[in-house]
Amino acid sequence: MKERRIIEYSDEKNDEFSTAQITPRRIDGSYRYQRGAVAHFFWYRMVATPLAFFYLKLKFHHRVIGREKLKSAREQGCFIYGNHTQIVADALIPSFVSFPVDAYVVVHPNNVSMPYLGRVTPYMGALPLPDDAEAAKNFTDAIKRCIERDRAVVIYPEAHIWPYYTKIRPFDDASFFYPIKHGTPVFCFTNVYQKRKHTEHPRIVTYVDGPFLPDAALPLRQRRRALRDAVYQAMCARAKLSDCEYIHYQPKEK
Repeated sequence: MKERRIIEYSDEKNDEFSTAQITPRRIDGSYRYQRGAVAHFFWYRMVATPLAFFYLKLKFHHRVIGREKLKSAREQGCFIYGNHTQIVADALIPSFVSFPVDAYVVVHPNNVSMPYLGRVTPYMGALPLPDDAEAAKNFTDAIKRCIERDRAVVIYPEAHIWPYYTKIRPFDDASFFYPIKHGTPVFCFTNVYQKRKHTEHPRIVTYVDGPFLPDAALPLRQRRRALRDAVYQAMCARAKLSDCEYIHYQPKEK
């Protein structure tokens, strides 16, 4: 039996374990968030979706459970939150969670900085985080357009990648401002890792939960926190469905 890999961490909220070595471009006011509809359809539906389907099925035997819960959001757009545990798959899974609605994923600038592929990912729905005030305005305008067009905006609130991690790391409530601002429902998906026969490499099963709605009776700050807590609790409950640990994470000894 292959010895289990062990990774030591010191900070659950800020440690990053992605192996990708990319120098991110600066996302300033000149970055173009809006892309042509025809080019988006071609790269998103004609190229990325079929390739993603075969990649996820062949490598992870991937399946989504609970996608039907998103039907209520197909005519008003929504925000979807997920756990961040794969370098490549996390860019692909949202499109199958939200199907047939297009998913636009909030990403680190690394995702639009890769040679060649970085030129394509914006057409596939990548929305890189801004680096200055002008870009921040364009970023928020892009999110607004997505919701107005009844699209899904996907956010990984843990922010950093921990490959194959089977728990949910703490995350803050900052990004939950968006669904409150736009008056849209919130959903979450949790990728869990389960045993497969004849191989130690686990399968990914994605569970969808929601909708979660903000409590309008609460002050804004408390409304954000309550929405975050509802999503966090749902994800923690689903994470317990993982039945194997491909990589073991443990705190560094002080």
